[in-house]
Amino acid sequence: MENSSKSKVQFSRRKFLGLTAAAAAFSIVPANIGFAGESMLQKRKKPDSGFGGVKVGAITYSWRSMPSSAEDILNYCIQTGISSIELMGDVAEKYAGLPQSPPRPAAGTVLSESDLAAFEKASKEAKEAQLKWRVAAPMTKFIELRKMYNKAGVTIHIAKFSPENWTDKEIDYSFMAAKALGAKGVCNEIGENACRRMGPIAQKHGMYAIFHQHLQPGEPGWTFDKFLAYSPANMLNFDAGHYFGATGLHPNGIIERLHDRIVSVHLKDKTGPKANPANTNMPWGKGETPIAEILLLIKKNKWPINVDIELEYPVPSDSDAVAEVKKCVDYCKAILS
Repeated sequence: MENSSKSKVQFSRRKFLGLTAAAAAFSIVPANIGFAGESMLQKRKKPDSGFGGVKVGAITYSWRSMPSSAEDILNYCIQTGISSIELMGDVAEKYAGLPQSPPRPAAGTVLSESDLAAFEKASKEAKEAQLKWRVAAPMTKFIELRKMYNKAGVTIHIAKFSPENWTDKEIDYSFMAAKALGAKGVCNEIGENACRRMGPIAQKHGMYAIFHQHLQPGEPGWTFDKFLAYSPANMLNFDAGHYFGATGLHPNGIIERLHDRIVSVHLKDKTGPKANPANTNMPWGKGETPIAEILLLIKKNKWPINVDIELEYPVPSDSDAVAEVKKCVDYCKAILS
């Protein structure tokens, strides 16, 4: 498909601003409301981000600037009206009781030899404890987490454990945990090793190994097909924003051709490779990614592809990630309604 820096579908910014005026004054419910007071949640309307037959959700990475316990993430989903998420594995595992690694030294910190040795020793011990925990972990807490989310109206469609460099037993565990969470499969960054190792294990569990790309499509000769060919269980978590930012090509070319191998699409608004600044994350509506055309293509064809907001542009000083994700949800809703 030809290069495109502007969407052929002219989405009305006036319409969007009208629908999202309330977002500017969006009242954030404190993340610490907790789940001890479940009655508070019961009084809140369950989220529903299915618009025009398209399931719009988010990856929990979008809220990386905020507290990120499993309960926090669920609160953010409810506040933004999101009913489907790609859950980062560390959120689920922390809830389930995974032994934690020692905190990494702050950027720029210079450790003494003894402090560095102590940190490396603690990291090694934590890794060994995590391996031991994973291969023996019951699925009880993951099932409990799924039920908590489902009760509030939120489903988990992908679990991003990123287990490429784990042992085979740990990768096995990641798929069992993902199934307990109600997910379609386990996500990892795309690559030779990951696609070779994870596909056969996914097949064994009747699930998908789902792979996310960054800027690789901009490299000469790079193709998704090579990685999908390793296993019929290998699927894509196609990042339309990164694809456009790296290549300048319309993401619909890939979506149309590989729609039956795409579980989800990451949406972000970016400039193209020839813009100034090039390949840069922008607030939605200010970049060049043809978001409207992507959403309308999926809607028109009724493909069962999840669309996930990935908030990557800088959060304004007078806002936070919850309010910004809400703006993105409203942006999608305005296009699809």
